[in-house]
Amino acid sequence: MSEPSGASAGTRRRRRSVRRALVAVLGTLGLAAAAATAATLPANASAPTPPSGWTQVFLDEFDGSAGSGVNTANWQYDTGTSYPGGPANWGTGEIETMTSSTSNVSLDGNGNLRITPRRDAAGNWTSGRIETKRADFQPPAGGKLRVQARIQMPNVTGAAAKGYWPAFWMLGAPYRGNYWNWPGIGEIDILENVQGLNTNWATLHCGTSPGGPCNETSGIGGSTPCTGTTCQAGFHTYAVEWDKSTGPEEIRFYVDGVNFHTVRANQVDATTWTNATNHGYFIILNVAMGGGFPDAFGGGPDGGTEPGHPMVVDYVQVLQSSGGGGGTTPPPSGNRDAYSPIQAESHDSQSGVITEPTTDTGGGQNIGALANGDWALYKGVDFGSTPARQFYARVASGAANGVSGLVEVRLDSRGNSPVGSFAVGNTGGWQSWRTVPANISPVTGTHDVYLTFTSGQPADFVNVNWFNFGH
Repeated sequence: MSEPSGASAGTRRRRRSVRRALVAVLGTLGLAAAAATAATLPANASAPTPPSGWTQVFLDEFDGSAGSGVNTANWQYDTGTSYPGGPANWGTGEIETMTSSTSNVSLDGNGNLRITPRRDAAGNWTSGRIETKRADFQPPAGGKLRVQARIQMPNVTGAAAKGYWPAFWMLGAPYRGNYWNWPGIGEIDILENVQGLNTNWATLHCGTSPGGPCNETSGIGGSTPCTGTTCQAGFHTYAVEWDKSTGPEEIRFYVDGVNFHTVRANQVDATTWTNATNHGYFIILNVAMGGGFPDAFGGGPDGGTEPGHPMVVDYVQVLQSSGGGGGTTPPPSGNRDAYSPIQAESHDSQSGVITEPTTDTGGGQNIGALANGDWALYKGVDFGSTPARQFYARVASGAANGVSGLVEVRLDSRGNSPVGSFAVGNTGGWQSWRTVPANISPVTGTHDVYLTFTSGQPADFVNVNWFNFGH
C-alpha cells in the first residue's frame, strides 16, 4: 500500500490521453455511487477448510467480545504517522494518525474486525493499522502459499468516500527495522481501493524506484470490479497465491476465486525477483485517509468526506502446500467456457493493456489503450467436441480518421497464425459499443486463447469489453 500503488491509476496508462483518463475516473465514480447503496451485510462465514494437500498455517476469525482489541498474540499495532525513523506519513502522503484505540480498531462481537477512520472536531483524522507479528509467510521450496481474507470495504461511495484508502497487503520481512529498503524487498497488495469505487487493485512492487524493472512507483498491477454486490455493499474474498511449483514462479491474485491478475518471475530480471521473494512476508490491514492513490482519483478527504465507515474483516487465513506438485489449488483456474462471454479484463497475462470502467450494458470494466503489438492471454478455454466456427467481440473505438487495426485470435502461442480476425476502426467513441462477428477456422478441445492487436499505425485503435465463440 505504498504510494506507488496509487500512481498506477495514472502513470501506468502509457498512451492514454488526459481526456480519456478523466472520463474513465468520472465514469467509475458514477457507477460506484449508483451501485453501492446497501447496508453493511453480516459476516457469518467461517474460514474454509483447507483443501487436500494444503495446511493451514495462520487463522484469525476475530472472535471476541464487542469493543475489544485484536489478539496481540497474532497482531501488533502500528501507531502514529510512520515507523520509527521511517518515511513520514507512512511513505504514502496519507494524513491520518494511526492509533491502537478501540474507536479505530476493534472486534464487533459477531466475529468481525472493524478498522474505522474517525475525524475530530478540529478536522484531524485517526484510523487503524495492524500487522501480523509473524513475518515468515512464504511458500516452501517448490510449493505454494495462499493468503486470503473475507472483507467488506468501507460502505461509503461518491463524495462521502473521498480520501478513503482501505488495504489488505504484505511487506517483505527485511523492511522491519530498516524502513528505507522499499520496493526492493517486495510488497504484495492483495486488496486496495480508493474513493468508494467498485474496484479492487492488486499489485506487486519490487526493484528500484522510480522506474526500474517493476515500473515504480506504479508497480506491476491489475484491477477488477466486485460482482454480485459491490466491494462496498457486501463481503468478498480477496486472495493471493504465490506459487514456486511453476516455471516461471507466479504470484496470482483472486477475487471470489477468480484469478484476475498474475505476475510471473520472467517479467523482471532474476536478481529483482530474488530480492523480492527470497524471504518471508508479514500481513497488514489498514484504512488510510488521503495519500498518493486517492490523489490520483480526485484527492484526499475534505469537508464532504464522511468519517466512521469501517473496513470489516471476517477472517484472515494463510495456507501452504508442499512441493513436488502436491496440493489442489483453491480454486481451480482455467476451464473457461468458449460459448459464454469471457470478460476481457479477466486475462491471465497481457502486454500493453489497461483496464478501465465501461459504460456498456452490464457495467464492469473493459480493456483499452490497445494498439499494434498489444495482446491478452486467456488460459484454458474449452471449445468442446463440436467445432467453433465463429468469434464475437464487443468492441468500441474513438480512433482518429485513418486509424484502424485487426483484432486477432491465436491459439496456444502468440507466434501461431491467427485462426480468425476482424478489422475495426472508429465506432463513434471509446465507449460506443458494438458486437462484431468473424469467421474462424474450426476449433475443438481446450486451448489458451490469445487476443492480439495489429495495426499499421502506432495509435490506440480499440477497446474490448468481452468476447466469445459460436458454432
